[in-house]
Amino acid sequence: MHVPDGYLDAATTAGTAAVAAAGVALALRGARRELDERTAPMAGLTAAFVFAVQMMNFPVAYGTSGHLIGGALTAVLVGPWTAALCMTVVLMVQALVFADGGLTALGTNVGLMGLVAVGVGYGAFRLLRALLPATRTGLLAAAGVGAFLSVPAAALVFVGLFGLGGVADVSVASVAAAMGGVHLLIGLGEAAISVAVLGAVLAVRPDLVRGARHLQRATALAPRPESAGRPVAPNTVAPVSAPTSAPVDAR
Repeated sequence: MHVPDGYLDAATTAGTAAVAAAGVALALRGARRELDERTAPMAGLTAAFVFAVQMMNFPVAYGTSGHLIGGALTAVLVGPWTAALCMTVVLMVQALVFADGGLTALGTNVGLMGLVAVGVGYGAFRLLRALLPATRTGLLAAAGVGAFLSVPAAALVFVGLFGLGGVADVSVASVAAAMGGVHLLIGLGEAAISVAVLGAVLAVRPDLVRGARHLQRATALAPRPESAGRPVAPNTVAPVSAPTSAPVDAR
């Protein structure tokens, strides 16, 4: 998915950079409401995990590559605004240190993977979370669908950008076929990995999953099993017996 230098013309590259900068600025403001003593360390761990899985690239065609994005997974774990910042940091390190994605195309990559993938993935997750039962299974299903949709959504946005300002001598139809077909398969893998990671975290530390805090509130409000169905005894007061007088010695 990383877009190399020179794949889009200067105008399109500048436009995506401006959109990415505005999105990151909004994320900086929104992350203030998400970061707390639990979310901040989790954001660092999630960014490191996403960095590792993104290093496994799958060649697509015509100089592009595909890989697991991790935007939806990050958004469910730490919130969408913090997720956008995590993805931006990961992409900057990859471009500057590992030359994975072009420097001039950094704004394009941030827009595709840090904004589109996170926004589509988390949006689908929130919608399905409201429709599905408020259970662990419902949460994992919503996260899996969101993760799956985020990958082809980012790929299709790239196809649109290429149609606007692509400079390579390749037809838009060819790019769409290459990006769309492969990223549907990658989306299935991303959904499976996202569900597996979330399931593991929920099993040991559900309080670290920001997208699962509604489950914790529902559990806290649920009646305890030992008190369910038990009749409440009436508020009775034991009768107080009148004090008896000591016997009088008649002698």
